[in-house]
Amino acid sequence: MPHQTRVVAPGKSERTVIEDSGETLTIPRDWSLLKPGDAGATRRVKAAGPSWTVKAKRGRRVISLGVWAPTDTIERVVKGLAAERSTDAYAKKQASAKRRRDKKQEIYVEDFTTAVYDFLAFDVSHSDLAKRLAIVVAKHATPVGSGTVARTSRIPVARRAESAVIAWLRHQTTGYDNMKIPRVKGRRREVRRMLAAKSRDLLEVYRRGEVVSAESCLLECALADVK
Repeated sequence: MPHQTRVVAPGKSERTVIEDSGETLTIPRDWSLLKPGDAGATRRVKAAGPSWTVKAKRGRRVISLGVWAPTDTIERVVKGLAAERSTDAYAKKQASAKRRRDKKQEIYVEDFTTAVYDFLAFDVSHSDLAKRLAIVVAKHATPVGSGTVARTSRIPVARRAESAVIAWLRHQTTGYDNMKIPRVKGRRREVRRMLAAKSRDLLEVYRRGEVVSAESCLLECALADVK
């Protein structure tokens, strides 16, 4: 059994896990847990031989709680990585990779900002407001690791931009964050749909080019509150 690589759930007691069949397995005595957080170490430990990856569901997300593997394998991998990462060559490689990631992120933020501006489609009389709003929404939605819809590649960027705008308006112009919503299944989704409709109605005012005073403009007020 220890010679099989598998994905398991956390057990009910220390050093136990539960496999898909529901069977509880005891961790071998000569195994240790490699905690999550070091992707390089995790990949190498998994590639080195049998291991048990522990995963748990947190809401809609499935997260890793670490990898159980032979203690000597983990120690060898961690020691080897530490030696590699202490070299100048590794530091230069990491710096180069960071520059590539930063450039890629910069391009994505620009593209996403444009997608948001295009979705807003405000009348020319409100073009300055649209540009400022697009920048703020993109800045909020695009940070790496933010977990927002802007970071998913499963839907087209135009839809990501639309969802990001509606989400931003929900939090900044509707009072959603202070609402006390009953813990009834589907109720929060219903409230969010209702607020999304209101946000779309608000956007239509600017798309039609209606005159809105700065004092009564929800968007201007929301942008003023953004740090």
